Amino acid sequence: MTITGWLIFILILQLVHFLGTWKLYLKAGRKAWEAGVPIYNAIVLMKIINRPWWWTILLFIPIVNLIMFPVVWVETIRSFGRNSTTDTVLVLLTLGLYIYYINYTQDVTYIEDRSLKPRTSAGEWVSSILFAVVAATIVHTYFMQPYTIPTSSLEKTLLVGDFLFVSKFHYGARTPITPVSLPMVHDTIPVLKTRSYVKGPEYPYFRIPGFEDIERNDIVVFSWPVDTLVDIQRPFKGSYIKPLDKKTNYVKRCVGLPGDSLEVRDGYVFINGKENDLPDRAKLQFGYFVKTSGRISDGILKNRYDITDDYQYYQNDNVYYFKAISDEAANKLQNHPSVISMERALAPAGKYDQNAFPNNPKYSWNTDNFGPIYIPEAGKTVAITPESIPFYRQIIEVYEGRELGIDNKISQSGTQVLLNGEPITEYTFKMDYYWMMGDNRSNSQDARMWGYVPFNHVVGKPVFVWFSWNSHGQGISNKIRWNRLFTTVGGEGEPVSYFKYFLILLAGWFVFDFFRKRKKKAKR
Repeated sequence: MTITGWLIFILILQLVHFLGTWKLYLKAGRKAWEAGVPIYNAIVLMKIINRPWWWTILLFIPIVNLIMFPVVWVETIRSFGRNSTTDTVLVLLTLGLYIYYINYTQDVTYIEDRSLKPRTSAGEWVSSILFAVVAATIVHTYFMQPYTIPTSSLEKTLLVGDFLFVSKFHYGARTPITPVSLPMVHDTIPVLKTRSYVKGPEYPYFRIPGFEDIERNDIVVFSWPVDTLVDIQRPFKGSYIKPLDKKTNYVKRCVGLPGDSLEVRDGYVFINGKENDLPDRAKLQFGYFVKTSGRISDGILKNRYDITDDYQYYQNDNVYYFKAISDEAANKLQNHPSVISMERALAPAGKYDQNAFPNNPKYSWNTDNFGPIYIPEAGKTVAITPESIPFYRQIIEVYEGRELGIDNKISQSGTQVLLNGEPITEYTFKMDYYWMMGDNRSNSQDARMWGYVPFNHVVGKPVFVWFSWNSHGQGISNKIRWNRLFTTVGGEGEPVSYFKYFLILLAGWFVFDFFRKRKKKAKR
């Protein structure tokens, strides 16, 4: 839905509110017209129901307002003496329209100084839970979101089983686009495995300004641009086009910035002709075929060479295939007495891979030898030709078309490229784009397959590992990666765990709280 459409919808809601409440405003000693002025009517209503003015803000926060509207409906009828369970159920089932019945047919009296305390312990619990959910939703949506690392594409920097906090405010929080959705749930309801949101009109894209830009080699969480899966965990259960904020979240390293010329040579990234210099915590990994004179024990591979379970051994040929080995580990391994030869698993330059972006046989590229390509920058103009359109079709038709509510369609007539039936020779980009790749170069689903990531798909920046679970560990104590608890994602050198300091602070809080309560009790 366009901004104009949403403005009309909001005005209709204001009219509905006015018609359903103006008499109640009069009974509360206010003016009838106050029920019809947008925003101001909500502030006045908060005074009528004896609630703080800042509740008005919660009514305009997407997703949070789905919780707050029913609360305000119930508070409104209770301010006029309708406290029964029947009244509460009716106002909720009718989506607030029960207030019309009270407004026009019932002779109610305004209770100015009514008690705001729930009358039952169950009511108190419900009230506490509702506002805990509201607070958690605000934090989850606009400040910090938990995230779990599902794949090994950033192995050594982020491990499978790491539980992260992802900052929404570093790059600016993206406001929800789907109006009706369960709070703190992404695209699928856990256990039920059903959609967690209602498809339909969408809010326009908006992002709260952040305090930093994406920098080269930042690790970024983003909405997977080409995601059409119903549920990423069940990829063969059907598909459809998802709303932007319900696309599956991915985490990769941003190696290419807007305006860069990027090339991949034998798995290494080159920016503007110069090899990308990764931070010291990043450990590039590649697949290797290793010919040996016999099998090397799993314990030696793990403890001496830091090679985990991502490998296969073909006994008949005495050949290992290692899915991911760092350069450091590879240099050590080739000196093992059983190793006869090592060969990196690379596709040679010039060999066409249909899975490599832009998925066009005109470009004989693969994921190991790729490009060069231009990464689009907002405001910059490029020539549109039959040769260049494979790179920019998705941008024009989807990212700067359908997802922005614009019906763009690229076609071709001979050597002429057409946009919505009209010839086009150049195009100016509306957004910045980024190139996201995994450090595990032979085992990563990344931009080499599906191309650019628009800025409006950016979710946030991982900043903190609060827990880490190794499913391959033996016993509970070995399954928890204790050295990774409470470590930062960024920074130089080996990650340092602040877990013990957290425990000290937690113990200090319990001691302080114990003596505080004891002192308070003594004063009574």
